[in-house]
Parts: sequence; structure tokens; C-alpha cells
Amino acid sequence: MNRAHNFSAGPAVLPLSVIEELAAALPNFQETGLGLMELSHRSTTFDAVHRSAETRLRRVLSIPEDYRVLFLQGGASLQFHMIPLNLLQAGESADFLVTGVWAKKALAETQRFRAARVLWDGADHSYDRLPQQLEPSEDAVYLHYCSNNTIYGTQFSEPPSVSTPLICDMSSDICSRPVDISKHAVVFAGAQKNLGPSG
Repeated sequence: MNRAHNFSAGPAVLPLSVIEELAAALPNFQETGLGLMELSHRSTTFDAVHRSAETRLRRVLSIPEDYRVLFLQGGASLQFHMIPLNLLQAGESADFLVTGVWAKKALAETQRFRAARVLWDGADHSYDRLPQQLEPSEDAVYLHYCSNNTIYGTQFSEPPSVSTPLICDMSSDICSRPVDISKHAVVFAGAQKNLGPSG
């Protein structure tokens, strides 16, 4: 079979060995008589898949033991709503570094029902730079930032150096380089960009 190469920014070409392994798992995963996508999420077989994924992610990212790893539905955009819903009480607020499209969307989602302040906004410079000096609000519960802005080509080489707890959207660069997870209160990412076939 001649496999085509796809150099677009959308869905990526996977190695044939990966496709073949997935194809074999779909009708009969580990001789269970059920396909991987047919297993009960409460079964011991699926629990082993889940635990393996968490163990590997912890190893690759050096996630500290006192951090929880959650695999959730909805992708990163759902976290734009869930994080303030879970971390901000009425009357509390968060700071945002608006470095591009995704941070702007996270800010807008938070502002729907909680207070959110723009600590820095790169719109005046077409998001072609990142902030150099930051002075978070004294009462900010957390500082939200996006580690990598693929649309504008900016990426934080280090997390912002602040005492405020950090919330980071790492959707476009998770697992691509070492990151000190312990400097963050929450790290989230959609799996489709770096942890699966993009798109």
C-alpha cells in the first residue's frame, strides 16, 4: 500500500505500526472478545488501560505524586469554564495573560460568571510578544496563561515568575519539552494536538 504524506496543520499521518495496532484492538482488545471502544469503563481491562496512560503521562511530565491526573471529556475549551467554576467563589477574581486566541477565549468564558482581570494583553502588538514584567493583582486567586500560542508563534520558555498560583493551558505543547509541573496549580490540555492525531 502506498501511504500518502499529509503536511497540513490538521490531522497528522501516524506510523503504519500504530494504525495496525489500533486496527487490531478495535475488534478484539487483548483477546477479550470486545473491541477497545466497547469495553466498560468500569472493567478491570479498561482500568489497566487507564492506569497505564496515567503512569506514562506522569513519567513523561515528571508529575509530582501529590498531583491528580484527570482524563476528562470536552477538551481544553471546556476547562475555560470548569476551572473558574471550581476555583473561583462569588466575589473572587483571577488574572489573565491574553497572549492570543485561546487565552482570550478563556478570559471571556470566565467573565460570563466570575470576575476576571486582564493583567497583560498583547492585542496592540498583534500578539507577537510575551510580557516581560508582571505584577499580579493582590487578590487574584490564580493567574491563567497559555504556554504556547501556535497562531501567533509565541511560547513561554519558563512559567511566569509570580507568587500567584498558575493555571496553564498547555494544549499545543504538552509533552513536547520538560516543564516544571510543580510550579503550577493546574495544567490542562486537549489531547488532540500533541497526545493524539491532531485535528
